[in-house]
Amino acid sequence: MQAKRATIATYLAGKGVGLGAIRIADTVKQPIRSNVRGMRGAVLLMLAAAATGAIAQTVPDRSVPETGGLDIPSNLQIFGKLDPNVRKPTAVVNDTVLTGTDVDQRMGLIMAANQAGNLPAEEKERLRLQVLRQLIDETLQIQEAKSAEIAVTPDEINQSYVRVSRNFNRTPAEMDKYLREVGSSERSLKRQIEGELAWSRYLRKRVEPFVNVGEEEVKGILDRLEAAKGTEEFNLREIYLSANQATSAQVFANARQILAEIQKGQQPFGYFARTFSEASTRGVDGDLGWVRAAQLPPELAQAAQSMQIGQVAGPIEIPGGFSILYLVDKRQVLTSDPRDARLALKQLTIKFPVGTTQAQATARAAKFAEVTKTIRGCGDVNKTAATIGAEVVDNDGVPARQLPPQLQDILLKMQIGESTPPFGSAESGVRALVLCGRDDPPATGSLPRPDQVQQQLEQQRVNLRAQQKMRDLRRDAVVEYR
Repeated sequence: MQAKRATIATYLAGKGVGLGAIRIADTVKQPIRSNVRGMRGAVLLMLAAAATGAIAQTVPDRSVPETGGLDIPSNLQIFGKLDPNVRKPTAVVNDTVLTGTDVDQRMGLIMAANQAGNLPAEEKERLRLQVLRQLIDETLQIQEAKSAEIAVTPDEINQSYVRVSRNFNRTPAEMDKYLREVGSSERSLKRQIEGELAWSRYLRKRVEPFVNVGEEEVKGILDRLEAAKGTEEFNLREIYLSANQATSAQVFANARQILAEIQKGQQPFGYFARTFSEASTRGVDGDLGWVRAAQLPPELAQAAQSMQIGQVAGPIEIPGGFSILYLVDKRQVLTSDPRDARLALKQLTIKFPVGTTQAQATARAAKFAEVTKTIRGCGDVNKTAATIGAEVVDNDGVPARQLPPQLQDILLKMQIGESTPPFGSAESGVRALVLCGRDDPPATGSLPRPDQVQQQLEQQRVNLRAQQKMRDLRRDAVVEYR
């Protein structure tokens, strides 16, 4: 089922290339996400926006000197020249050697998983540096776990490797071959598995036992959630560009140019946020999380309330500069949303051979559309698919909100057994979805249980302490770049 789920996600996500590090432990249990930021449950989302009342930071904090408290003269002079070619992408971390091959193989794995084969040279170099930092952190985590007498045995690594292979719908031997084909290796993947397992066990042993959440704190959060019931929330991403009276016109022009590049759709919004944004959220692809209108500057709140899901707006002038907003999703706290329905789907796919002309592709797509209209329920899908040489993938329990907005609107209006119109392209093939079942959400939203709130708060604090521990390990490490 995991393999099928991955196939549907690949076909339908259409969200662009993500260049962040792959989390192997998460590929076994849940969608790829960083340990520190991997808290996407509905309870936590409500806590972050409605319960904590934290105001999203949309502009840099000017209360702190821009030098971060360092004694740096404004008229500084640089002595010497930094040659980026001196620092090769290899390092020695507390006597553990990281080679250029280690970096290349991890890059191959990430690029293959994100289907990022044609990255620009500049972006590829940025990814290379990110991978090196990831490998250094991974090495520090393994070393710290060993110092705490936490061991990960080869048998445990091999068992996890088998599970990961199954998620890719391959045997371990086939996975070995696939990794070599994409420029990686089983050694690189197993190394990442070891790092994931070692660090998670370290946190369970040395951090989780010392994290406590009181009953009064949980009760306070539940009370605030109840008070916020029905309030509209927005899941936003932002690019912020600072400006003053002298630079306003130029910054506005730059923002317009960035917006035009975003609208071309060649790179995801997060790429532009990481590259251009001056807000503190640039490190998380501009992600503001779930926020209410009252938590935003009036200009951004007004824009968010008028936007549709998937829409980009800007440049929006705010005090101190300009913002570009991307609306990922929206909802109402503790209120039923039809997009929370879970759908059982069958996907039919036809692919075009290399060299297929546009006219040929159009003709075959038209034939595909005619045939899918004749489908009489899900029991007829496989038989119909065989007549046109289409592949069929089953997937149960797909949240409607995870599908592209265009498909959400279509599927939520369909009856069981009906097919969507064909969609796709000549390069990736043409597809159609047949609705085989639908489990609607409860009529009204309900508060999470106290134990759910407590668990999410504890996980937040574990992740925060994990961040602090990683900062300590980086500060104390001896890292020699070659």
